[in-house]
Amino acid sequence: MSTASAVDGEPRLYSTLSHRVEPLTTGPDGIVRIYVCGPTVYGPIHVGNARPFVVFSVLKRYLTRRGYAVRFVSNVTDINDKIYVAAQREGVPSAELAARYLNEYVTDTNRLGLGRPDVEPTVTGHMAEIIALIARLIAVELAYPSAGDVYFRVDRFPGYGKLSGRRLDEMLVTEPGGAKEHPLDFALWKGHKPDEDTSWDSPWGPGRPGWHIECSAMAQAALGPSFEIHGGGIDLAFPHHENEIAQSEGANGVPMAGIWAHNEMLELGGKMSKSEGNIVLLRDALDRWGRDVLVAFFLRTHYRSKLPFGDAALEDTGRQVETIRNAARTLDRAESVPGEGINRTLADTLVAARSDFFDALDDDFHTPRAFAALFEVIHAINRAVEGGRPGVAQLQAARAEFVGLLDVLGLADLAAGPPVAPAEIVALAAEREVARVARDFVRADALRAEIESLGYDVRDTPEGPQVTPR
Repeated sequence: MSTASAVDGEPRLYSTLSHRVEPLTTGPDGIVRIYVCGPTVYGPIHVGNARPFVVFSVLKRYLTRRGYAVRFVSNVTDINDKIYVAAQREGVPSAELAARYLNEYVTDTNRLGLGRPDVEPTVTGHMAEIIALIARLIAVELAYPSAGDVYFRVDRFPGYGKLSGRRLDEMLVTEPGGAKEHPLDFALWKGHKPDEDTSWDSPWGPGRPGWHIECSAMAQAALGPSFEIHGGGIDLAFPHHENEIAQSEGANGVPMAGIWAHNEMLELGGKMSKSEGNIVLLRDALDRWGRDVLVAFFLRTHYRSKLPFGDAALEDTGRQVETIRNAARTLDRAESVPGEGINRTLADTLVAARSDFFDALDDDFHTPRAFAALFEVIHAINRAVEGGRPGVAQLQAARAEFVGLLDVLGLADLAAGPPVAPAEIVALAAEREVARVARDFVRADALRAEIESLGYDVRDTPEGPQVTPR
């Protein structure tokens, strides 16, 4: 593993709180702690939910490669109004529904091949911490019980609105309720209602937590009262993250997070969301495009830019992914019949591209510029091989650098040899090749469609057909 001293510069990220790019600092123990708001599990996750998962998983990979110790926490909300509604609609207990969709969330995101967060806390696993935090807010008079609920006093927290830049007199009421002292106060604890099939005992009566207090309690339990990066989608900045700041800083008296990093939204005819009905499920996108194309698609656009989701953009990403694969194949062929000596242009490009790659990621995690540096390596490999193959030592060094950069982005599999397909798929590809050579294109196209229906792509190469999982 590379160390931080092996790469010049220092990581910097844009903070929504300060409205500027801030240098990343570590905690007193040298660890970078990251908390990212995860999904509410009331249905299968869509590709919009996957964007923060990819962005912050790859951010951790990059920081680790830079030599930092990283503790990455992403929660799961398994108690929520939406879960109760979905459970009633499906006719099952809410805990059963949440457990099922939590398992599906893990299964679907595992297919992205980026590993898991270090800790994935759930609300049901942190009820004691949530109740203790609410009690602390009541003790310092930032919260008050009322008719079985507990509310946060927004007007008593002087910094309320500092993340979103909103003033109290400009805000709209986000939570109705007749038992509140002030219209903008929000619920920390919600008294049990007859149509809810779960509840927990508390000093204020049976009930369950409000949405915002959950993350404050889970983040503090996993990372302490103050940590380095809080992430999530920009749609959470208000009111969710604004309320997290008020709760956590009101109770602890220290900044909750040094940097507030927000990814922009994925768009499919407007913001993608279950409530809008304009969603593509992550599992369906993975089935159609494969994890390599989908991960590359998320990273080709800067995380703070809106990202339109559609066939044209994914097809273009697919072509770039194939270019990366082809560069690895070029190295395979060159290493089988190497030349001699050193190609100076290739050597210089590898050094410059590596510097450009990490400079880009240091500069507010600019993955599009990192991709540009990666493609400079590809062009240099192709030119060096076409112009007279370098010696085997340089080819191997080029491969190691190429794979190392890909690995930071979670795409090292693109440089691996093609996976071995089942015998029946290989037989179909061979039959298609016979039809193609005989110019029976109707038959060849039918066989291609059959291969694709079984979850594989077939590519025509100078070495013959290559079959890979979709």
